[in-house]
Amino acid sequence: MTPPHITDLPIRALTVDDLHRCADLSEDRGWLREDHKWGLLLAAGNGFGVDAPDGRGLAAACIVTRYGSTSAGPGLAAIGMVLVADRYARQGMGRALMTHVCNDVLKGIPLTLHATPYGRPLYEELGFKTTGRAEMLVGAFHEDGTYDAHGTTRVRPAVADDLPRILRLDVEVFGADRTHMITRLPAFADQLLVSEEYGGNGTLTGYAATWPNMHTQVIGPLIARDTDTAKSLITVLARGTDRVLRTDVDVRHEGLLAWLKERGLESVAFNAVMARDIPDLPGDWTRRWAPLTVAAG
Repeated sequence: MTPPHITDLPIRALTVDDLHRCADLSEDRGWLREDHKWGLLLAAGNGFGVDAPDGRGLAAACIVTRYGSTSAGPGLAAIGMVLVADRYARQGMGRALMTHVCNDVLKGIPLTLHATPYGRPLYEELGFKTTGRAEMLVGAFHEDGTYDAHGTTRVRPAVADDLPRILRLDVEVFGADRTHMITRLPAFADQLLVSEEYGGNGTLTGYAATWPNMHTQVIGPLIARDTDTAKSLITVLARGTDRVLRTDVDVRHEGLLAWLKERGLESVAFNAVMARDIPDLPGDWTRRWAPLTVAAG
């Protein structure tokens, strides 16, 4: 019997039991294993993959994270971690997986993803359009020695009573409900901070987290009222770790990017922010500084 063509292999749902197979696939393509991140994405989202016909783990995989809800289904879905094992690369498997996910599983749902220059042509063929760019920064953060507080913001560790306020702020800024993701932050992140106005009624002006990803500490999500608030949150987060920092910042936030570079972080890559079936991402980009992870939008 003739074996099926590589692009005709069945696509199945992935579960948390596939975590190590997903991490192995990342490693196969020269990425970091990112077990911690894979665990979050498989728990909060939906994975899709193809078992390798040679029996060695996964041949391909991706993650879909759905946000919000309407009478017809989720209001927005993010696609990330699109990977094909090196031995099956350039044979159409990535296109077949993405076509199935975008045109069958997520048909009619607005989509977003962060694309590398390598992946962008495929996504354009599938109807995605570039709506923005994110700059990845990595490095050891150095305070300038004069920091006390930026503006009128007070930064402190989040407590359980802050979660409802964080969720209200997040849906306003992100533009879609992602309760299932944000409520996992206290367990997923090493630090979760909130910023408030001094005095008054303690209005929440932002929140941010850091979480471990192999040899770096990722800053994300970062939601803040203005540049000074974002600086305050980052400075306090940086004090809480001796690890190298990484974050992905919307390139329109030029002031924050310049400030981070002055303090030791370096630009290492740019990704295109792309969308399909929606002219632009929902929410308020002026207060959305960095994603929890680019894999989840």
